[in-house]
Amino acid sequence: MASKSGWTFQDVPDQTGKTVIITGSNSGIGLETARYLAIRGASVILAVRNSIKGAEAMDKLTSSHPGCEVEVAHLDLADLSSIKEFASWFKGTGRILDVLINNAGVMGIPRTTTVDGFELQFGTNHLGHFALTGELIETLLENNGSRIVNVASNAHRQGVLNFYDLQSVRKYGKMRAYAQSKLANLVFTAELDRRLKRASRSDVLSVAAHPGMAESNIVKFQPELTLHRYVENIWGKIGPFICQTSADGAIPTLRAATDPSAEGNDYYGPNHRFEIRGPAVKVKAKKAAYDVHDGRALWEQSIELTGVDYAALDLN
Repeated sequence: MASKSGWTFQDVPDQTGKTVIITGSNSGIGLETARYLAIRGASVILAVRNSIKGAEAMDKLTSSHPGCEVEVAHLDLADLSSIKEFASWFKGTGRILDVLINNAGVMGIPRTTTVDGFELQFGTNHLGHFALTGELIETLLENNGSRIVNVASNAHRQGVLNFYDLQSVRKYGKMRAYAQSKLANLVFTAELDRRLKRASRSDVLSVAAHPGMAESNIVKFQPELTLHRYVENIWGKIGPFICQTSADGAIPTLRAATDPSAEGNDYYGPNHRFEIRGPAVKVKAKKAAYDVHDGRALWEQSIELTGVDYAALDLN
């Protein structure tokens, strides 16, 4: 049982018999999430863009934790055809899906586009995961008690959904685009929760988490965000004292994925000041994350852009 101060790894319950898909799980927080779920008995699928790095991550997990059930599958969230192929592959296995963890992300990069022409940060961080969840929603609905976990960021607090320019064509800022994509993760979480409840499927949970300030490969983009190399050097010296480890950064995601007391639209993050580090507790996103009108608008535009319509949810 978790203490009032928040969850730690010791609070993750037994996951034997459960199947979990984790995107972006060959390194960083995604890999640590996979590690602890596998240790607790889950069968974990590392859904990764780079299959070679994915295989290396799988080897690390299985060699350090003999008996763990881990496999690798190719998934490029910047390519709608890859998302469809991955979902078709998984559905073809006939396996039950217990938890989908939408963890992968890109941060603070110069403007570029996905295979389908979407701005890369919005296209990967939000649209890719929206499409993946939609492609797997029928499978998730077949399992009472399944979960969708969207990994967001405190950067969402600086985000604004610009429905007139979601692709940042008119004006692009690296961190502005990232913050928008992370706000979109939370708006999507809330809207999916509303739609699940309207379909009388409150047993299927749409929840979210953020890692605080944690060591992660996504932080490797940080030097591109700075205006001077001096800032990069300073960050290299003070970062380890501010950031928590990738393993600690995985705790909020682990709680979102496994806490028996979790409810739809719960959001988890570190419990220390500014939610930078510490054990996982329930936190609140900024007010815009729960806006009903924005939720509906984002949902409709995401369907229009991806072509994934969540028909199984509407028919449920």
